[in-house]
Amino acid sequence: MQAPYACDPARSRGRLFEEEGSTFRSCFQRDRDRILHSSAFRRLKHKTQVFVEHEGDYYRTRLTHSLEVAQVARTISGALGLNQELTEAVALAHDLGHTPFGHTGEDALAELMAPFGGFDHNAQALRIVTKLETHYADFDGLNLTWETLEGIAKHNGPVPAPHPYALSEYNARHNLELDTHASAEAQVAAIADDVAYNNHDLQDGLRAGLFTEEEVAALPIVCDAYAEVDAKYPNLDRRRRRYEALRRVFGVMVGDVIDTAQASLKATGAGSVEELRMAGIAMVTFSDDLREQINVIRRFLFTRMYRAPSVVEVRERVTQVTIDLFQTYLNDPRMLPENWQAQIAAVRDQGETEIARSVADYVSGMTDRFALLEHARLCGGQGLGDLHGPAQR
Repeated sequence: MQAPYACDPARSRGRLFEEEGSTFRSCFQRDRDRILHSSAFRRLKHKTQVFVEHEGDYYRTRLTHSLEVAQVARTISGALGLNQELTEAVALAHDLGHTPFGHTGEDALAELMAPFGGFDHNAQALRIVTKLETHYADFDGLNLTWETLEGIAKHNGPVPAPHPYALSEYNARHNLELDTHASAEAQVAAIADDVAYNNHDLQDGLRAGLFTEEEVAALPIVCDAYAEVDAKYPNLDRRRRRYEALRRVFGVMVGDVIDTAQASLKATGAGSVEELRMAGIAMVTFSDDLREQINVIRRFLFTRMYRAPSVVEVRERVTQVTIDLFQTYLNDPRMLPENWQAQIAAVRDQGETEIARSVADYVSGMTDRFALLEHARLCGGQGLGDLHGPAQR
């Protein structure tokens, strides 16, 4: 049964460019399908989550992460009586704007773009789905519904001014009400992201040998999960024991979000999605107790994984790759493919800022693999096989 504060596709605010509706898909289903078929979504297959894409076949990439987020989001959305197709669309699109090399690439590009309005992966995701995907005859972008665009822009909450240029540019044409909270569906997508990465980063860190099973088993939430597994399966082999414990951690986090959100939504008495947007607080969150425990896990991951010496070494090298590529293309756009050279020519009379933004669009769209190959070709840098991380398959 759909909740009164769920987004109803029949009451969607529509698309920037009007289209005929489908006879067999809702508008949110069409959004999800367009995102799945986009070039940017396919490129997530070879983009970093934590480890550079080629470091091992079993580590998460942005694509597998996005699929896991979508699965968690659909589960939570269904339990809360929300629109699962809209939730899934936002979840699948939430990382489209990520650069090669994950947050490392984003940090480098943000610094390079500081004189030209900055760079933010959420804003870039909106730029991709409203401008850079050019497959349709009648419009640039994917022409997604207002609700999906809202979710992409502000699933993490209201966007404080000054807004990133990629948000401001589109918002001037199609007001996404950036100062309010997004729909409950978008909030679910955001919390599902937290659930997914906190769990799979523990798995990937263990596989990479960055910390031990005993260290992970001592963490909040995780320790109870291991104790439960050991009580039920006292002689379970190590690999299955780990999997059984960590999937229970998933369950604890998802269950807590559902219980907490149900209580928050009931307490507000929101009778519509508009009332929920104007409530002034996020409704889909962890409980205070679980959030404190998750913060302990986050601090552990930050110290032992994201800032591990072997990971930092790779971060430093791919930061230089990002810098070199951006500066090479900005200094000589003839190094870009022909279609991108044409785009640069079209904005050349608008000044260096627009040229830099086009270069950022190109560099941010690269996969890890392609960025390393292009760097080797253009800058004489190390090739793909020479850049090793903490572990190989």
